[in-house]
Amino acid sequence: MLRVDVLVSCPVYLVGLYQVLHNTGIAIVSVRTTPTEEPSWLADIAILDADALPPTDTLHTITRTARTTPVLILLSDWSLPTHQYLQAGATNAINKRETADNLINAIRTVTTGNPTTPHTHTTPTPQQPHQPNPNLSEREEQVLHHISHGLTHGQIATRLGISPHTVDTYVKRIRAKLGAGNKAELTRAALLSRLTTPTTDKVA
Repeated sequence: MLRVDVLVSCPVYLVGLYQVLHNTGIAIVSVRTTPTEEPSWLADIAILDADALPPTDTLHTITRTARTTPVLILLSDWSLPTHQYLQAGATNAINKRETADNLINAIRTVTTGNPTTPHTHTTPTPQQPHQPNPNLSEREEQVLHHISHGLTHGQIATRLGISPHTVDTYVKRIRAKLGAGNKAELTRAALLSRLTTPTTDKVA
């Protein structure tokens, strides 16, 4: 059984990540929310969220971790260029918007010591448009995207320029369409459906 040490700053994303790994038989032996916490020596791989790394010490943190444990970096649109993480010692990198299957493949690739081309997908270009879930409207995708990144209903309302009551209504619709009973299940649905891809904040 693979054992992973996880550093992720977003608690909601962490819930979804835990479920994806657990369902695949991968054990999380340590969960950290700040890089100052010591990683577990039991781990076969360290999964580091680039957004959780200190801005002024990002690459050094990766180098220090990679001395004892292979490192997989979780990328976002605000991350450094991938090659900088690899030069610092990371074995591979993958965008957090990738599918659960690609994430698991990236983890297994790191532990084999035979890294492939990093799974670094940027925001889709006009030639490669984002394909939304056919069951959700564009606005519902936006709400689910923000939920998966840890925003409260009030914060989502402010971000989208709508009322909290309207956000509640969208959340009820999303849960009904996806069969999700709580926020953790919504997050898992977002991970598995790649609905964490940022969308423009305009009414569907």
